[in-house]
Amino acid sequence: MNATMKPMPVVTPPPQGVLRAWLQALAAVVRDKGVLLLLIGAPVLYGFFYPWFYADEVLTRVQVAVVDMDRTSLSRQIARFADADPRIDVRLLTGNEREAQEALWRGEIEGYVLIPAHLKRSVVRGESAVVSIEANGAYALLNKAVQYGFAEAVGAVSAGVEIRQLQASGQSAQQARASRAPVQLQMVALFNPIEGYGSFVVPAVALLILQQTLLMGAAMLAGTWVESGQHRAHATTWLGRLLGLSTLGWASGLFYFGWIFLLHDYPRGGNPLGALALLACYIPAIAALGALLGLWFGNRERALQVLLWTTLPIAFVAGFSWPAEALPEPLQWLRWLLPSTSGVQASLRLNQLGAPLSAALPYLCALVALGTVCTAAVLVKAGPARAALPQPVAH
Repeated sequence: MNATMKPMPVVTPPPQGVLRAWLQALAAVVRDKGVLLLLIGAPVLYGFFYPWFYADEVLTRVQVAVVDMDRTSLSRQIARFADADPRIDVRLLTGNEREAQEALWRGEIEGYVLIPAHLKRSVVRGESAVVSIEANGAYALLNKAVQYGFAEAVGAVSAGVEIRQLQASGQSAQQARASRAPVQLQMVALFNPIEGYGSFVVPAVALLILQQTLLMGAAMLAGTWVESGQHRAHATTWLGRLLGLSTLGWASGLFYFGWIFLLHDYPRGGNPLGALALLACYIPAIAALGALLGLWFGNRERALQVLLWTTLPIAFVAGFSWPAEALPEPLQWLRWLLPSTSGVQASLRLNQLGAPLSAALPYLCALVALGTVCTAAVLVKAGPARAALPQPVAH
């Protein structure tokens, strides 16, 4: 048996210009229906249907019950004030707490207030009295409406009682009102005037939608190139590919910032140049990270399977729906490896809070650094294949 050295064939694609690679990347997206749906179809569908669930912005007339175990003029006044509050709608008035609990369990009401027996006697004697409010904690918005509605009703009745007691002690009506509330408090929401949930959540989630759709689409496309052996290419080819992916991401970003936010009249800071600067830094970082993950997975299906379930955890670590300070310390550091962490914080400052570009500059710099590192990693990992060393062949 003799062993001779035979070089293994290596196919090295010729270098391409950035413009030609950009056009080929766009053509590859159009030919791939899965990637096309993620990069174009999904952002458009999410842009129309996701804000629709929060179109009402503020919950009103939530169905509740009043459990009146006192049956006095004071308890009836609390029930009238509760029914007049725009947040809640009293559908059941009973003296049996068990009846209200069963209605809550059946879903007929979302909460109830328990007015204890001897409430008026305790108030007349100047003793402390407790009025309990029970709400459905499974739904945060409904729970908030019930708690606030009953709290406003009980607070209004309590204020009236205090003013009457002060008048009984010799003060005039004006003096009693001033004694009861010496400092007038007026709350004004600066950046969310209607205090709507949609105005709070949709602008931040839009950045997550842009990230996840582009991240999965780029990873799937890169995985396809790995499967077909097209991932080995020169730097100009890969820069053109990343530019093609970024072009579609920029189009989606302009669709959200330039039309969806205006369509639903979400609070905007009036800083279009800042929004453009954010997209210019945010989208390329996502495209480079998605391509790097696709090269790492080496399979289009695996990329989708792994990235699909990450959306909710990424939303929690982004720092807008859950305080970042409450996260474990390792997550507080690792979350900066995700473009959405810096992107969401910069977007809220530029688009909602009306902050100048300098206020978001640290986040933009973090996005540029992340995009540069991921791009360099892609160029190293998917660079042109080197000629293989001769391998012994037995014959």
